[in-house]
Amino acid sequence: MVDRAEEVRRGFARAWGQMGAAWGVPPSTAEVQAYLLVCGGPLTDAEIRDALGLSHRAVRLALEDSEAWGIIKRAPTVRRSGRRGPAGRAWLAVDDHWEWFHNVIAGRKQREGDPVIAILESYFVEAKSLDDSPEAADLRRRIASLLGFVRQFDHALSAFVRADPAALGKLFMVLDRQDSAALDALFAKLGALPEEELESAVQAIAKLPPATVRRLLRFAARPALLRLLGGS
Repeated sequence: MVDRAEEVRRGFARAWGQMGAAWGVPPSTAEVQAYLLVCGGPLTDAEIRDALGLSHRAVRLALEDSEAWGIIKRAPTVRRSGRRGPAGRAWLAVDDHWEWFHNVIAGRKQREGDPVIAILESYFVEAKSLDDSPEAADLRRRIASLLGFVRQFDHALSAFVRADPAALGKLFMVLDRQDSAALDALFAKLGALPEEELESAVQAIAKLPPATVRRLLRFAARPALLRLLGGS
C-alpha cells in the first residue's frame, strides 16, 4: 500500500515518460528522471524498479541513459534499501533545472544537430558537382539555403550550450518578470533596428567589463535621459 503522495509521484513519472516519447526520449529514461526529480533521492536501482514497475534491465538501461544525458548523477555513497545483501549504488536527480536542461540541449546538439549539418554539407558538395541546368541550380540554391539556416541556428544554440546554466537561468527569470506587452515591445524594437547597428551594439557590449555595462544600464535608465531620447 502506497500513500497518496507516492501515488502522485508515480503518476507524474508515468506522465513525464509519455511526454518523453514525444520528445524522442525513451519513456523509461524520462520516467526515471521524473521520479528522482520529485523524490529527491538518493534511491537505489531496486527502489526505482519497485516504484515504477520496470524490469531490472529496463531500469539499468534507463539509469545509464539518464546519466549519459546528464539529468541524474550517482550519489557519493552507496546505501541500503532495507534488503539483505550489500549496499547498492544510489542515484540523485540533477535538481538544478537549468543545469539538466542545459545538459539535454548540449546532448541533442551533439547527437542530432551536428550530424544534420554534416549531411547537408556532403549533399551540397554533390549538388555543386552537377551541371549548370536550371534544375541543378535550383537544387543547389535550396540546399544552400537550408544549410545556411541550420548553421545559423547551430551557431546560436552553441552559445547557449557554452553558457553557464546560472546565467541562462538569470536571463529567463528576468524575461519571466516582464509582461507580454513589454516583451512584445522589446522584440518589435529589435526587429526595427538595422542589422548592422544591432550587430555593432552586441559586439560593443560583449567587449565591455561587467562593471561598465552595469553603469551604462543604470545611466540609460535615468528618466531625464529617457525623456531626452524621446522615451516615456
